[in-house]
Amino acid sequence: MKKYTYWLLPIGWMGIIFYSSHQPYEKQDIKPFLSDKFDLSFLEPLLGWIAFNYHHSVVSIESRGVNGFIEFFLRKGAHVTVFFILCLLFYLAWRKSISLPIKKAITLSFLLTIAYAILDEFHQGFTPNRTPYAGDVALDGFGAFLAVVFIIVLRKIKLRITDKK
Repeated sequence: MKKYTYWLLPIGWMGIIFYSSHQPYEKQDIKPFLSDKFDLSFLEPLLGWIAFNYHHSVVSIESRGVNGFIEFFLRKGAHVTVFFILCLLFYLAWRKSISLPIKKAITLSFLLTIAYAILDEFHQGFTPNRTPYAGDVALDGFGAFLAVVFIIVLRKIKLRITDKK
């Protein structure tokens, strides 16, 4: 694989994020799928006490129903996961294409991921039934932060293994 083709990975992933962000909420609504495939009513007594505000609305089983409540956490978990992966792909591209030092590669990967998260939320402002929200950028940033921690931990493990040899 030519070293600059590694950049196709984060660019392709950003394309997937862009496509997903460009879809109106109705096309991404998984509540009907959850209702058809799963009986989640057993979660009501376990999670019914949880209630909090997010982006000017109450998130609770009472306000969203059990399927809407679960969907909220799946969607927010997707933010963390998608931007975790993006940060890892940026890091891989930096390290494989120009052998950027680890600290610089980690820093640039994190900053580019945050920049793309901001652009993604801005883009959602032009998508029907979607609204940009800084709280989602924070979740995206948390995913990038987890990727940084993951990279550092893997590097330390790798160093320990090579030191033992």
